[in-house]
Amino acid sequence: MKEQLNNFQFGEENLTVSKTLAIARNKTKGTLSKKTQEKVSKSAQIVADIVEKNEPVYGINTGFGPLCTTKISKEETKTLQTNILQSHSVGVGKPISKELSKVMLILKIHALAKGYSGIQLKTLERILWHIDNDAIPVVPSQGSVGASGDLAPLSHLFLPLIGLGKVYFKGEEIETSELFAKTNLSSLELGPKEGLALINGTQFILAHGVLVVEKLNSCLKQADIIGAMMIEGLQGSIKPFFKELHELRPFKGNQHVAGRIRTLLKGSKILEDHIDCERVQDPYSLRCIPQVHGASRNTWLHLKELIETELNSVTDNPVIINNELTISGGNFHGQPIAMVLDYATLAASELGNISDRRIYLALEGNSPGVPKLLMDDTGINSGYMILQYTTAALASENKSLCFPASADSIPTSLGQEDHVSMGSISGRKALQVLENVEKILAIELLTAAQAFEFRKPLKSGVLLDKIHQFVRTKVSFAKKDRVFADDIEIAINIVKNGHITQLVEATIQENNITWETKHQEQFEIF
Repeated sequence: MKEQLNNFQFGEENLTVSKTLAIARNKTKGTLSKKTQEKVSKSAQIVADIVEKNEPVYGINTGFGPLCTTKISKEETKTLQTNILQSHSVGVGKPISKELSKVMLILKIHALAKGYSGIQLKTLERILWHIDNDAIPVVPSQGSVGASGDLAPLSHLFLPLIGLGKVYFKGEEIETSELFAKTNLSSLELGPKEGLALINGTQFILAHGVLVVEKLNSCLKQADIIGAMMIEGLQGSIKPFFKELHELRPFKGNQHVAGRIRTLLKGSKILEDHIDCERVQDPYSLRCIPQVHGASRNTWLHLKELIETELNSVTDNPVIINNELTISGGNFHGQPIAMVLDYATLAASELGNISDRRIYLALEGNSPGVPKLLMDDTGINSGYMILQYTTAALASENKSLCFPASADSIPTSLGQEDHVSMGSISGRKALQVLENVEKILAIELLTAAQAFEFRKPLKSGVLLDKIHQFVRTKVSFAKKDRVFADDIEIAINIVKNGHITQLVEATIQENNITWETKHQEQFEIF
């Protein structure tokens, strides 16, 4: 029996990151309610009335950008909309992922379904068909400056509506003409303003933002778990994580991370073994995990808030308010999310930066019982020395990607668009940095598990012991050199799929453990 999907009503319900991804991953079905259909049709009628009255309104019966003073005749208004999709399809570079393109479709239909864009109902229904049938347009990654909307990528996204461009369909990349032949579809005739409504908006930047929210959240959770394992492996102190300390500097992220570390270390015999040791304090990469991971957590909270505001916004231009009021404004400008994506890029980079420092610390051999380079027989063996070269390279690459794209602006459209956000670059860089962070965390997972091994027969608490056992089912303890690239690939797969987070959550439920943090719900994606 086919599983019954939850329904989401585009244009009416509040869209969140988790709901967007659920629709994109075929776990929820998007629909257009009767109320939404009426709103959309009413807005389209207002545009039709404007054309009939022959009153100049930008993008309906005028040219675009610097051609805004060029009047377009009633007979040419439909041709104008088809032409804009073709002329603005100037994207270059490797295509974005199929999932990103599908998210763009979902975000665009939700914005258009609010009824302020003059779009025809049949156009919305065709976009919905593409989502439901997983016929996803091929969209180049480069070409948007993130200000008059994501013009180039959105143009490519909607070329299939007029029979042009390419799509991913049933495991293939095919021309739209082939899609039409397979499905008996035909090109749509776009009405006045429709082309402009389709390509004005921030959906390229925003789609990247949705995935950044998810991926950064995953990295943050795993960084805490892996960091806690490294604390155990190097016999770090629990005191820097005491709630009494973090009540004196009550940033939500700091308190949240400290509480998570306390929970992860609960019941540890390794901690008990060195509770009276002579070491006064640990290096910053261990001691300051709450402050560094916590700062990135605070950034994530800000990112999620702004992304979810944008998810439910109208970013078209002009906006059809009612029969009497049409506003040509700047809701398409990507600056509000470009800046926070740049901030998130920095937050992600710092997770990788401190992770690399913990890896280096583990190799030094300064922790009692843990040999230099995490291997007993070194000299003939290099141990884990060169793994840190890789994390150093990745951390350095991330630093070079942290220059904020939104700090730059190159005027376009003959000066009509004289300040742009470059937010598309912000989004692309954020995902690139996060992919590097996943690799760094994967290598820290390997080194932390290796250091952890030297604490035997002492045991950690149930949570970290479960994680260590799981890692050992995938990667064996290294007694001598081997091709560590193979181990790294296995660990990257573990991190990318969030396996250790899932295992921790399952173990918490099985053992009725409660996270020692009062901000738990705020740091989840709903």
